Amino acid sequence: MHVLIFGGAGFVGLNVAQGLLERGHVVTIFDAAPLPKAAQRAFASHGERLHVITGDVTDASAVAAAVAGGCDAVVLGAAITAGPERDAADPERILAVNLLAQVPILQAARSADVRRVINLSSAAAYGASGQRFAVLEETTPCEPVSLYAISKFASERVAARLSDLWQTDVISVRLSAVFGPFERGGGVRDTPSPQALIATCCARNEPAFLNEPGDKDWVYAVDVADAVCLLLAAERPQHTLYNISNEATFTAEAWGRAFALDRPGFVCRLADRDEAPTVPVFAPNRGRLSTTRLADEFAWRARFDCAASAEHFGRWFDEYGRD
Repeated sequence: MHVLIFGGAGFVGLNVAQGLLERGHVVTIFDAAPLPKAAQRAFASHGERLHVITGDVTDASAVAAAVAGGCDAVVLGAAITAGPERDAADPERILAVNLLAQVPILQAARSADVRRVINLSSAAAYGASGQRFAVLEETTPCEPVSLYAISKFASERVAARLSDLWQTDVISVRLSAVFGPFERGGGVRDTPSPQALIATCCARNEPAFLNEPGDKDWVYAVDVADAVCLLLAAERPQHTLYNISNEATFTAEAWGRAFALDRPGFVCRLADRDEAPTVPVFAPNRGRLSTTRLADEFAWRARFDCAASAEHFGRWFDEYGRD
C-alpha cells in the first residue's frame, strides 16, 4: 500500500509514517516543513519506500499533483494547533490549513480513485461537552469553542457530507491528548504536551516543574499510529468516525516521574508555591474518550499506559530525542 500523508512532518504524521514503513508500506510525506533530523535518522533504513514532497497544503495544484502521482490512501494530518493568541491574530491561516485545504484534497483523491482517506480530527471537537460528560462517545453532542476545535469538527462534517454525495471512503478519527516521539513545540503547534516539555527540560539538564498534575486520557503517538494503520488496512469499517484514546487516565506528573527513573539527577514534580513552573499543562480537564467502537469492531486497545510509554519514549529519547 502507498499512503500519502498531508502534514506528514508533524509529530503525529511522523508516527503514522513510521508505523506504515515498519509494516512494509510505501509512504509519501507532503509538508511545508522539512523532516526533522530525528525523523531523517529514524527513517534512514527504509530507503526508497519513503518519499518527501515539500509543499503548502493550501496550494491546490501542488496537492493535486501529489495525489495524481499515485497512492492507494491519503491521511489528512495538516493542522495548526492554535492557542487563543493565534486564534485572534491569524484566523484566516488557521481555517485555510485546518479546513479549507480539505476540499481540494478530497476532490483530488476522488479523481485519482484513492481507496480511502483518513481525516485526523481531535478530541477538541467535543469542546464544552468535555466538561459536561464523564465519557465522550462518538455520538456525544459537540460544542467546539476554539478555532482549532471548530475547524476540526467542521472537517468531520464536510468529509462525511462529501463522502456520502460522492460515494467515497472517508473516515475521521478523533485523537485524544497525544504525546510521544518526534513532538516539538513552535511552528504550527502552540500547545505542546507536558510530556514534550518535560523531555525538553531533561535535554537542557533543567528540572521540570509542572503547574498542575495534568490528569487526562493521554494517548501515546505509537498507539495512534497503530490505530490509523489498522483503519487504513481494514476492508469494510462499520463507522466513519472513531475515537482513538487510552482506556485509563494518568497524570503528566506521574509520567514525568516514570521518565525520570532512569535519568539520575533529573527532577520532575509539581512546582512549589515559590517556584516558577517550567512545564505548563495547557489543555483543560475533560471527560475520557470512549474507545468502545474500535475495541468492539477490531479488538483494538492502546498498548502503552503511563509506565510503558515512559519506558518506550525514554529509549527513543536517548537515541533520537536530543537533536
